[in-house]
Amino acid sequence: MPQHVVVKEYNPLWVKEFEKEKEVIAKILGANAAEIYHIGSTAVPGLCAKPVIDIMPVVYSLAAADDAADKFRAAGYEYLGEFGIPGRRYLRKGGDERTHQVHIFSVNDRLNIERHLAVRDYLRTHPEAAGQYGELKKILAEKFPYDIEAYCNGKESFVAELEKTALIFYNKNNK
Repeated sequence: MPQHVVVKEYNPLWVKEFEKEKEVIAKILGANAAEIYHIGSTAVPGLCAKPVIDIMPVVYSLAAADDAADKFRAAGYEYLGEFGIPGRRYLRKGGDERTHQVHIFSVNDRLNIERHLAVRDYLRTHPEAAGQYGELKKILAEKFPYDIEAYCNGKESFVAELEKTALIFYNKNNK
């Protein structure tokens, strides 16, 4: 069955879900974890989102993260390797109705780490942009309720522009 695309109003429980899963991931990664971030729309108060918690562990060694694949599987994750982004390790939990997505990057991959943090931080501090993004997601979810690819493609140009703006903002405020 294809993934059902549902966009819901912001739920403050998403932060608690992140904290709970962060503990699980921290135990699996151990000393290899430099940091574990809550990213994506569920990390932005007030922003509607698919109720999927996006988590970004930053690790010292991707090879050591790969060595922990069986531990992730035991915790309910599918360990899918790079899954389209070189240098990333992608994991998901919940099958077609996924509940969590994990994007592991090396501490040396500043580009990917910063682009995720930049978008999150920009949306947290720019409610107008967050509102526009939320409305777009609602429209696309209604139009493509069982076509995650079309949903994602519909967001592509907006997200690309958002990312450019967010990186400028992030670099100005964090360098």
